[in-house]
Amino acid sequence: MGAIRYELIKKCKQTGARLGRIHTPHGSFETPVFMPVGTQATVKGMSPDELKQIDAQIILSNTYHLYMRPGSEIVREAGGLHEFMSWDRSILTDSGGFQVFSLSDLRNIKEEGVTFKSHIDGSSHFISPEKAVKIQNDLGADIIMAFDECIPYPADHGYAKKSLERTSRWAKRCKEAHENTERQALFGIVQGGIYRDLRIQSVKELLGIDFPGYAIGGLSVGEPAQDMYEMLDCTVPLLPWDKPRYLMGVGSPDYLIEGAIRGIDMFDCVLPTRIGRNGTVLTSRGKIIARDAKYARDYNSLDPECDCYVCRNFSRAYIRHLLKAQEVLGIRLTTWHNLKFLLDLMKKIRQAIIEDRLGDFRNEFFTSFGYQ
Repeated sequence: MGAIRYELIKKCKQTGARLGRIHTPHGSFETPVFMPVGTQATVKGMSPDELKQIDAQIILSNTYHLYMRPGSEIVREAGGLHEFMSWDRSILTDSGGFQVFSLSDLRNIKEEGVTFKSHIDGSSHFISPEKAVKIQNDLGADIIMAFDECIPYPADHGYAKKSLERTSRWAKRCKEAHENTERQALFGIVQGGIYRDLRIQSVKELLGIDFPGYAIGGLSVGEPAQDMYEMLDCTVPLLPWDKPRYLMGVGSPDYLIEGAIRGIDMFDCVLPTRIGRNGTVLTSRGKIIARDAKYARDYNSLDPECDCYVCRNFSRAYIRHLLKAQEVLGIRLTTWHNLKFLLDLMKKIRQAIIEDRLGDFRNEFFTSFGYQ
């Protein structure tokens, strides 16, 4: 049967969005799902028990960062990521491609792979498709990613085509190198920039290789939202209905809803933890900057419509005080709330699919949040 199995539960009559369930060696979870990002084998500011309290079912860790520190061999010797970080639910690791290719001044791309310099100490390293898979085999995540090139935005058509074809060749090499097929599902990654013909070409080439799931990469990298939606509209319908679809690096509320409407099952993003560390909070009425002076005597919760631990126990005034005093608890509380907000949003999306009203939910949420 392989490492994972996708189960389609229901399609929304109003939008075509789908409710599903993904079964992995470390449990099952319903989709559409948001995956908190634990870049270095930890979701910043959160313990594993706290993640369970907010009902995180799957988290993402970063292959590049774990390869650089502490090293995939150490993680393997510790029993894999699940044992190393004391997390017994599902884990996904990306291939490290995005991080490697973001080092534009420190790397050299060839057919064999990529030579790059560490952002930590400047030491030189080489990652090939085979090595990216070997590192992820060592890490032991339930879902792993093929090594791909994430091109910058904007990129011309010629380079985008050359890049996606190399990504397809690398995807085939990744599949051939993948050894732990019964415990780890390897996803291919669709590329092609903002070009409809290239996205279609990429899907067809990856389908020819045949993966247990497919990710869509190279979006939410600076392009207008409408361009991303157009790429999803031409890509998602070509992907198999009985396999997971993962939109990489997307986590703002509008993108989560629009992605779900277009048939995406899985999302991840550093947004809730990153903005939380800067004092920005997601609420049912839009974003607020909790460190602003106007909250100094605001004794209301961050979001009156939220029942998370933070909103049940602490006021905006107190959280502002912590942030201004640079107390660690301040950013832990904003992070906690933001993650819970997005995980609750996904629950509401799933319920709206069940009730065949995701389009209505979209309009209601956008109005409340301030998108329109």
